[in-house]
Amino acid sequence: MTQARAHRYTGRMTEPSSSRPGDGARAPADVVPSSPAGYAVLGVFVAAILFGLWGVWMMVVAPGRGAGMDTAAAQARIEVLEQEVATLTRSDQISREANRDLQGALAEREEEISALRADVAFYERFVGSTAQRRGLAVHELVLTPRTDQAWHYTATLTQNLNRGSVSSGHLILEIEGTRDGRLQRLDWPALRQQPDAAGVDYSFKYFQQLEGEVVLPPGFEPLRVLARLVPASGTPVEKTLPWAEVARVPAPE
Repeated sequence: MTQARAHRYTGRMTEPSSSRPGDGARAPADVVPSSPAGYAVLGVFVAAILFGLWGVWMMVVAPGRGAGMDTAAAQARIEVLEQEVATLTRSDQISREANRDLQGALAEREEEISALRADVAFYERFVGSTAQRRGLAVHELVLTPRTDQAWHYTATLTQNLNRGSVSSGHLILEIEGTRDGRLQRLDWPALRQQPDAAGVDYSFKYFQQLEGEVVLPPGFEPLRVLARLVPASGTPVEKTLPWAEVARVPAPE
């Protein structure tokens, strides 16, 4: 064995170059995956990009849409609550007004009951066995305004002199006052605005209330009221009362 064959070749092996005339250097090959492992790496890279885009959409776009939905729901809830508050407020107002009206009605009823109790006490004393005997009389006369000229009268007539017997006849009113600085007396037909107006009939054993309307002319200032009872038999009975005593003008509200 010779010396040349004893040594191994350890140099870098290279592709032999072409020695053909006119051939240039060979271009490097493109980077294209040529195996399943290369396709797997490319798929992972694309998936990472898509996952990143999805994360951005969830952080930016989706919260905005959810906030919009939450805002609309909250606005609808606010409108419902506002409507409920308005309804409750109106209900409370109606309840307060009804309570105020009820309190006023109860106060009026209390006044009526008090007046009726006073009347009952009077009538019990009047018709009782120890009551003082009195003949036909106008126990009370009250006038309340209806309009500027119209007045409503209530006359209470009594008698207990002849117990058990019926007293009958008619009542007429006359009012004295001034008009244009002159004294004037309005008789019953003038007060009733009827030339042939008859008196108000009465018939009772112990007491009776008569009611009706009279009209005063414009500019007339009343001073006194004359109540005359004309019984079917016997002497007429008269009673004169100051206007300030019989007129019951309600206090302004």
